Amino acid sequence: MADDKDVKNLLEHLVKNLLPEDVEEIELRNVTIGLDELELDLKTVAQTLPVEIWERVFKPKVEEEEREVEVPEYEPPVEEYEGCVAEVQIGATRSDGGSRDRVVVLGGERAYFPFEEPRPNPPVVTFDVFDTPDVGIPGPIREELGDVIEDPVDWARTVVKRYGVDIVTVHLVSTSPKLHDAPVKEAMKTLEDILDAVKVPIIVGGSGDPEKDVEVFVRAAEVCEGERVMMSSINEDMNFERVVEAAKKHGHVVLTFAPVDVNLMKSLNKKVLNRGLSKEDIVMDPTTCALGYGIEYTIDVMTRIRLAALKGDEHLQMPISSGSTNAWAAREAWMKDESWGSREYRGPLWEAVTATTVALCGADLLMMFHPWAVQVVMEAMEYMAEGRVTGDAYVTDVIA
Repeated sequence: MADDKDVKNLLEHLVKNLLPEDVEEIELRNVTIGLDELELDLKTVAQTLPVEIWERVFKPKVEEEEREVEVPEYEPPVEEYEGCVAEVQIGATRSDGGSRDRVVVLGGERAYFPFEEPRPNPPVVTFDVFDTPDVGIPGPIREELGDVIEDPVDWARTVVKRYGVDIVTVHLVSTSPKLHDAPVKEAMKTLEDILDAVKVPIIVGGSGDPEKDVEVFVRAAEVCEGERVMMSSINEDMNFERVVEAAKKHGHVVLTFAPVDVNLMKSLNKKVLNRGLSKEDIVMDPTTCALGYGIEYTIDVMTRIRLAALKGDEHLQMPISSGSTNAWAAREAWMKDESWGSREYRGPLWEAVTATTVALCGADLLMMFHPWAVQVVMEAMEYMAEGRVTGDAYVTDVIA
């Protein structure tokens, strides 16, 4: 087989000796040419066009395409709703017969999106305090709070003074028969001491035991008469009617709880309303699933509840509470796995993202645990209230 040099010599011989000078093309048939490399020089149409044609025909179109296009101003669709969310006040000042130095007002929404109508009362963060440290407090929170967790009164006083929270949740978990089974009388002494130590509104939490919690809430309603506290929480598995009667008698608020189900939430609220409490005396908790552990279900349920309320469903027209502390049940929040990043930041971020997400979906009260997460979310809620959430501006300002 002829090599490349032989082929080249053959073609040159044909061109010089066998073809007339005016021949412009050569057509070879039944010829096989073997090449190691093939280099093609392809020119664009613009390169081969005469300059005058390019300037006259194509250049104006290119310049027109590169010209900045004027974008019309976007106006988001604004929907009008027939219903609204009730406003619920927690806490009572001296003028109302209590001893708090402030009150917290939840709810009042008349629209779902802020561009439709701003929320009259931005979401509020409440700091969780436990009457005993023997509840599996995550390491990052223990490290941040230090020895104050040994004394619930000092704990409550510290979070109000140091972190500026407007409301505190006191969980009387020591009363649980599965923990210390502390007498109700002992728990009430702790509650009274906290009421004296801090002057912000108080939420009274139980232990989760359906029988013991009824006794705790009924007695707490008496001890806290005039202070308008919230009992957290009542559900279908307990004799909630007694708690409702005590709240009605002594002027308190109840938190209704249902496990991620709109119909169950509606059913419980309806029963409580039928017992004589008004929408202004009820806050509901449809359950908060943590980031990465079903938060999409919470988003769906909270959104459906809020939209139903705005469309006129009176049994769902109450503010929404979120147990954002549930984020610490996620192993990514507390496990010592440095391949996931520093636990010092990972845990608080897990809680902060969970709380902010549900707030954007309609939650009015955010129960939280880690000081850093509390501060970040409180500032985020201020931005929401002022309508300053624009792009990366919020994130930059908060980190700074």
